[in-house]
Amino acid sequence: MVPPNGCPRLRGSLPGNRLRVREVRRVVEPLERADESQGGSADFEAAGQNGERFEFGENWRRFLAVVDESRIVEAERSLRTMLERETLEGLTFLDVGSGSGLFSLAARRLGAAVRSFDVDTSSVACTGELRRRFRPDDPSWRVERGSVLDPGYVRSLGRFDVVYSWGVLHHTGDMWRALDMAGTLVRPGGVLFIAIYNDQGPRSRAWRFVKRLYCRTPGPLRPIILAAAGAGLWGPSLVRDLLTLRPFSSWRSYSRERGMSPWRDVVDWVGGYPFEVARPEEIFDFFQRRGFTLRVLRTVGGSLGNNQFVFRKTAPADAT
Repeated sequence: MVPPNGCPRLRGSLPGNRLRVREVRRVVEPLERADESQGGSADFEAAGQNGERFEFGENWRRFLAVVDESRIVEAERSLRTMLERETLEGLTFLDVGSGSGLFSLAARRLGAAVRSFDVDTSSVACTGELRRRFRPDDPSWRVERGSVLDPGYVRSLGRFDVVYSWGVLHHTGDMWRALDMAGTLVRPGGVLFIAIYNDQGPRSRAWRFVKRLYCRTPGPLRPIILAAAGAGLWGPSLVRDLLTLRPFSSWRSYSRERGMSPWRDVVDWVGGYPFEVARPEEIFDFFQRRGFTLRVLRTVGGSLGNNQFVFRKTAPADAT
């Protein structure tokens, strides 16, 4: 994810719902000891050991400390708006790359039966922690570890009314294959809601270099890269706020878009590697050939960030 021009941090959290690090570790450690037989998972772990991927789960773990009711409500609003539905009652919802688990929780509160998975063990733990906090022992919300690049695992999932993957598939290291696999999880008549980084040509290649550099840089030195990149991403908006006598209004309003945290999204953006991009027409053509029709499109107008797509599966695939 990347901060758009402007957006809110809603302060505070529900009493007693602060992130419990011990609880997250309790979930993570067994997953880390689990058998690495799933295709995609082993490659993901190897990439991390080589400094070739960002530890998304650690970023989400910190974000959970500020999750509160207002953020959850904003996530629900985002789903209702993009899916053009006031409720998900009676539907099945698959969260591909669940990350913090915020949108899995939002979908469950809207009435869907939810299944969440992520290849990152810390992200799985974060989603599990949100479930423990807000929907303990809920039989209609399942959280697990898995890879969208693992054909066996994907086949085992079945088909869903809503398949959701926001800002995830471009980080798999094999975006087009991941997009294809995600599409196979949508039942006929169901919808696919994805967000994919916009292709900006040379600027995207420059950001790929920055992201890879960040992941290879020792932890104590990473704040230098974050500070420089953060100033570039947020500087113009904050200066504009000052000039209009509304200091930090863009920063404070950030979570109104999707309930997310501006700083955690800066970290996610700068460190988000692997990193792939696509033009909107490429995504449109790709899914049209696979029997999908476009229902909703929100682009970033050629700038930095994610283009959002909602497709409906209307026919058997013409191509793979």
